[in-house]
Amino acid sequence: MILTVDVGNTRIKAAVFEGNTVLESFVFKKNELQEKIENILKKFQNCSDLVVASVGNIEKQSFLAFEKHLNIHFLTHEDIFPFVNKYATPKTLGIDRMVLASGATLKFPKQNRLVIDAGTCITYDFIDENDNYLGGAISPGLRLRYEALHNYTAKLPLLTFETPELYIGNSTAQAIHSGVVNGFVYEIDGFIDEYRANFSNFIIILTGGDADFLAKRLKNTIFANSNFLLESLNQTFQYKIDND
Repeated sequence: MILTVDVGNTRIKAAVFEGNTVLESFVFKKNELQEKIENILKKFQNCSDLVVASVGNIEKQSFLAFEKHLNIHFLTHEDIFPFVNKYATPKTLGIDRMVLASGATLKFPKQNRLVIDAGTCITYDFIDENDNYLGGAISPGLRLRYEALHNYTAKLPLLTFETPELYIGNSTAQAIHSGVVNGFVYEIDGFIDEYRANFSNFIIILTGGDADFLAKRLKNTIFANSNFLLESLNQTFQYKIDND
């Protein structure tokens, strides 16, 4: 069994795999790391490896405390990936984006793939049908958009996510919800339209915390999986073992 852990900007996701099957997945806060991992390992005592991808500010030492129970692996830029990284600044490419690109390459061979991860930020990552990673885009996620309107204006309130009642907001609150949420959806659809216009044999993979919400609203056909990064971590680790 393999325990995969994704340390994001706002929370931690984890999943236990047997082969390519998810036995159970978990979401928890960063300050709960020690307790939650201990509980997972008590429940799944046959875990042999813990695989970590981190863009958050969790110290490695927090994971090394579990070395006596299983092997610890931190994915880095130095690892083997199933694509050619043609990013102009490859060392600055987030490990989470590399893992997503790896999962897309392994799961959907010989296709043009666009991976959209809708979390704290929205990241777009494009891997062509010849397994070249070409780059993508980064923009603010839903929460950051609400916070920006509040933090950089004098009077706009800080709201939490709410599906707009009307396309035309008839109050300040509804206008904010309409602008943030509809703008979020239109941006993603616009990016997809641009890629579709330039590439055939094309698949869109949607993941992240807002994937389920978006999947119901985007006009484009997509493959939606909120656990795609954890699944990609598991596949990337197995690919690494097979090719070391």
